[in-house]
Amino acid sequence: MSLAIRRGLAAASLLLPAWAGAADIDGAALSAWWGIPFAGVLLCIALMPLLATQVWHHHFGKITAGWAVAFLLPFAVVFGPGVAGGALVHALLAEYIPFIVLLVALYTAAGGIFVRGNIHGSPATNVAIMAVGSVLASLMGTTGASMLLIRPLIRANDNRKHVAHVVVFFIFTVSNAGGSLTPLGDPPLFLGFLKGVDFFWTLKHIFPETLLLLGALLAIFYVIDSWYYRREGVMPVDPTPDTPRLGLEGAVNFLPLAAVVALVLMSGTWKPGVVFDVFGTPVELQQIVRDVLLVGVTFVSLAITPKGVREKNQFSWAPMQEVAKLFIGIFLTMIPVLAMLKAGEQGAFAAVTRAVTGPDGQPLPWAYFWFSGVLSSFLDNAPTYLVFFNLAGGDPAVLMTTLAGTLAAISAGSVFMGANTYIGNAPNFMVKAIAEDRGVAMPSFFGYMLWSGAILLPLFALMTFIFFV
Repeated sequence: MSLAIRRGLAAASLLLPAWAGAADIDGAALSAWWGIPFAGVLLCIALMPLLATQVWHHHFGKITAGWAVAFLLPFAVVFGPGVAGGALVHALLAEYIPFIVLLVALYTAAGGIFVRGNIHGSPATNVAIMAVGSVLASLMGTTGASMLLIRPLIRANDNRKHVAHVVVFFIFTVSNAGGSLTPLGDPPLFLGFLKGVDFFWTLKHIFPETLLLLGALLAIFYVIDSWYYRREGVMPVDPTPDTPRLGLEGAVNFLPLAAVVALVLMSGTWKPGVVFDVFGTPVELQQIVRDVLLVGVTFVSLAITPKGVREKNQFSWAPMQEVAKLFIGIFLTMIPVLAMLKAGEQGAFAAVTRAVTGPDGQPLPWAYFWFSGVLSSFLDNAPTYLVFFNLAGGDPAVLMTTLAGTLAAISAGSVFMGANTYIGNAPNFMVKAIAEDRGVAMPSFFGYMLWSGAILLPLFALMTFIFFV
């Protein structure tokens, strides 16, 4: 063994004690200034596509990495390389890698299924596609349902002038609200399942809220789309005319999709009790097995897809690459923000803790709904769900019974309000990227928020008075 290698191993061995347990950051020791890099990432995503389109298009990965480094380097200087390294490892192993591996598997499998036959995108047809997708979202996840149906939806409307609003409402319904009824639907509910919440609890307790939201959204969309449809009048020649009959090509990819669902369920129910400590981050055996097999599922999907199907689907890795690059920056820069929220009364965001608790010391469901929802709009909704789950006591038996209203509020806020921004839920950005890749002029970051503010916020206010007060 060379001298350089021996010195490297010796240096690593000195760091190991410092990295042990470094994944847990004391949020009480952080000031709000540590949230600047996260705010910088959000502002770049929001403004640079408008103010510096070409620079952002060619260098968004480097810009996002720059903000990540702007957090990690000062953090390592102030708190030590062990703490910074432990936080980096935790973000990668416990959050980012499972997140991106699952997305890639769903994206690949769904991208290998081609819906043959160009359905004409009338208002009624578009509503039907969104309704079907909303049901599928709780069965195969918002990501799986979104990736399966967004391409047929865009193709159905490719001879229409106004299409952006169709994609926006698809994000509202299929990519978010539809995934609220089972732990398979959205990552926050899956984390609740891992914490001990019954599999069918959300179906029993927030079905009325889901029905109200989806029913209202589909009705509002039908009115808006009908107005656009009548205004457009005579449509141009359809660039993708109908094939002889409606059908599926690459349906064999439903097997990989089923495997993804089975692996997610397996990781939540199989508890071998084997845990590996990686620089302070506990990595359970079932997580490793799930992620390795998900990678295998991805390659299987690529291998079994009939030749030409992905080309017909205009399948491209570009949307997935964009999501992967942007979300690594988001996951890293939000480390201190989540730590400060987790610190509760001792953290820089103590006002949030006080705001969700009544004078009698009991949780306020309406406050949990809005705070978990608004933060899920800008932070990853899965760890945000956990923060408020623990803030409400963290005991699943109590939360499912005595504090059922509070758990329902946290679940609904985390899932529903992920639709408020492009970064509130992973499928949002993927759908946007696919639509833009197909030539749809999607709203900017703030343009999308004008849609969500005008459509969703009044519905959330109505929901608050009906269910959470």
